[in-house]
Amino acid sequence: MDKEKIEQLQIQMQQWLYEVEEYVHHIPPTQLYAAVGVVLFTMILFLIICLFKRTTSNTILLTGLSGSGKTFLFYQLRDGSAHQGTVTSMEPNEDSFILHSEREKKGKTRPVHIVDVPGHSRLRPKLDEFLPQAAGIVFVVDSVEFLPNSRTAAEYLYEILTKATVVKKKIPVLLLCNKVDKITAHTKEFIRKQLEKEIDKLRTSRTAVSEADISNEFTLGVSGEPFGFSQCCNKVIVAEASGLTGEISQLEQFIRENVKT
Repeated sequence: MDKEKIEQLQIQMQQWLYEVEEYVHHIPPTQLYAAVGVVLFTMILFLIICLFKRTTSNTILLTGLSGSGKTFLFYQLRDGSAHQGTVTSMEPNEDSFILHSEREKKGKTRPVHIVDVPGHSRLRPKLDEFLPQAAGIVFVVDSVEFLPNSRTAAEYLYEILTKATVVKKKIPVLLLCNKVDKITAHTKEFIRKQLEKEIDKLRTSRTAVSEADISNEFTLGVSGEPFGFSQCCNKVIVAEASGLTGEISQLEQFIRENVKT
């Protein structure tokens, strides 16, 4: 009985195919070409949309000087606690995950790929390995120990802001003033102004360097005017956080603005 049903189904399918073939033969060539063109255009458009969705980055880079608290922030984002974040990382610490604060709506959010780039001067070149995939950069500053390190922090931030990949892709940068829970922490406005002053000095001194030596850099700011982050080609935002206490709402907001759900 089953064999008979299969044979009947095959006969029916052959009949349908014959009818479709006959129908196609009776369609005027111009209409047929137009229909094929519409189908092809739709398929190409669909493939482009799918390709765009696949290539939209979900990578956020955490960088800054050693001791600024990047690893604390990494674990707060992933686990909701600062455990394991007390050791200075010598290798990039990376993982893809749903932000801890968004776990209850797991099916509605997109995982983020967070890379904690070592802040030691010898290991900073590792940042270049991840820049092409970056949807955003978080430059972490120690708000407590800022003044003794302001020059060094400004030099590192200058390097980042003048990198060809950052400028051409207009990668947004979050200047995150960490450890604001401490009484001796400097305000984000103070840190912003000091970094702008230091970068302005660097910019002036770098103009004396030959073009061959700065071939991979872009000029910051407007010539003849004091430097300000608002002059950058990419967006630079200043915010506050405390990796120790878990106050990272502004950091999470930056991540979600640049890694869409």
